[in-house]
Amino acid sequence: MDERTYAAEAAPGEEVTVAGWVHELRDLGGIAFLILRDTSGRIQVKFEKEAMADDLVETGLGAHRESVVAVTGAVEAEERAPTGVEVVPESVEVLAPADTELPLDPSGKVEAELSTRLDNRTLDLRRAEGQAVFEVRAEVLRAVRAAFRAHDATEINTPKIVATGTEGGTELFPITYFGREAFMNQSPQLFKQLVAGSNVERVFEIGPIFRAEEHNTPRHLNEATSIDFEGAFCDHHDAMDVCEAVVVAAYEAVAENCRDQLEALDLAEEFEPPEPPFPRFTYEDAIDRVNATGALDEQLVWGDDLPTEGERALGRDVGGHYFVTDWPAEIKPFYIMDHDDDPDLSTGFDLMHPRMELVSGGQREHRRERLIEGFERQGLEPEAFEYYTEMFRYGMPPHAGWGLGGERLLMTMLELDNIREAVLFPRDRQRLSP
Repeated sequence: MDERTYAAEAAPGEEVTVAGWVHELRDLGGIAFLILRDTSGRIQVKFEKEAMADDLVETGLGAHRESVVAVTGAVEAEERAPTGVEVVPESVEVLAPADTELPLDPSGKVEAELSTRLDNRTLDLRRAEGQAVFEVRAEVLRAVRAAFRAHDATEINTPKIVATGTEGGTELFPITYFGREAFMNQSPQLFKQLVAGSNVERVFEIGPIFRAEEHNTPRHLNEATSIDFEGAFCDHHDAMDVCEAVVVAAYEAVAENCRDQLEALDLAEEFEPPEPPFPRFTYEDAIDRVNATGALDEQLVWGDDLPTEGERALGRDVGGHYFVTDWPAEIKPFYIMDHDDDPDLSTGFDLMHPRMELVSGGQREHRRERLIEGFERQGLEPEAFEYYTEMFRYGMPPHAGWGLGGERLLMTMLELDNIREAVLFPRDRQRLSP
C-alpha cells in the first residue's frame, strides 16, 4: 500500500489511509469506535452513526476482532483518544476477515496457556509482550555481531549436516544423506576450530544446533541458536574476556534501544546491564560454596557435575553472572586442553547466570598427538574425525573459544519462565509443528 500511513505517524489535519488489525470495537449507541492496531501502535477510528452512510458504519462495525482493515479518512485531534488523535472515516475496506471465535485473545486481557500460544504463534505475536521478546532478540543479535566485529572476529557459516557428531554420544539426529547416514550438527565446534587455524584467526557464528536430548524442561530445546566464538593465539582467559564483553554489550544495547519493549514486559524499572568484570571461581571453589549453602541433600565431591539446584544455590550466593573455571578434565569434551602441570585439570570454563548455565568454553588442544589421546580416553574413534585431526598436522596455533545459548541468554535477560517463549517456533520432544 504505497500511500499507507502508520498509526503512530498520523497527525491532525492530514488525510490518511491506515491499515492493520481490528484490536477492539466499542459501540456506545449513537457513536462507536474501532481501535485499529498496526506495528507502530494503535489509532482510534470514530463512527458517528447519524452523520455517516449506513454501509460505511455497517462495514466498520461488522468487522470482527483481528480482521485486517484499511481505513481512509481525516485525522482530527482528540485528547480523549488513546493516542490523542482519531480518524473520521470516509471509507473502510475489510482486507481479510477473521473468524468470530479466536483461539486466544491477542489483547492479552484473557491469558492463554503456553501450548495454546505456540500452536497459534501468529496470533500470539500480536500481543505487545510477545512482539517485544522478538524485538529484543533481534537487538541482542545485532549487538552481539557488533561486539564480535569490535574484537576483530569474522562471521562464518558452518555445515549443519555432518558425517560425525561433534561430541559423539547418543544426542544425535540421524538423517539419510543420498543413501549414507549423516547427522544434524550438535555444534559448530570442530569446524570453527579449523577456520581459526587458518589465517582468518578470529571467527564467530550465530546459527542453529540440534541435540536429540530427551529432556522436557523449561530450559531445554532440541533445536537452539548457538552464539559461538573461536580465536587463534587465545587462551581460556582471553576467551572469557571476549565472552564477558559480548554479554555486556547485548545487555547495554537492549537497555539503550529497547525501552518500549522493556516497558511492555514490565522490566523497564529494574533492567540493568551486568557490571564487569564477572567473578571467576575455580570448580573446586564452586563446589565448596555450593556445599556451604546446605542446599543439597548430599555434599558434592570432586568430579561431580553441578546439579540444577546447586547452580541455583551458587547463583543466589553470587547474585550475578560468574565464571566457573578449571573443571576436572574427565567431565569436559576431548578437545578441551588440560593444564600442562596438572593433567587432571582442564582449561574448560562455564559462564553462569544465577538461574542457569549460559556458556561452555575453554582452550582447545592444538597438539595433534594429545588430541588423539583425548579421543581415545572418551571412547571415540579418531578415524571418524580424520577430516578434523588431519588439519592439525599443518601448524594449528593455540586457540580458545566458547558457545553461548542464544535462547538462554534471552530467557535470563527477560526473566522468561520457559525457554520456548524466546523461540518463534520451538522444537522439542513433542513439538514438530508449526
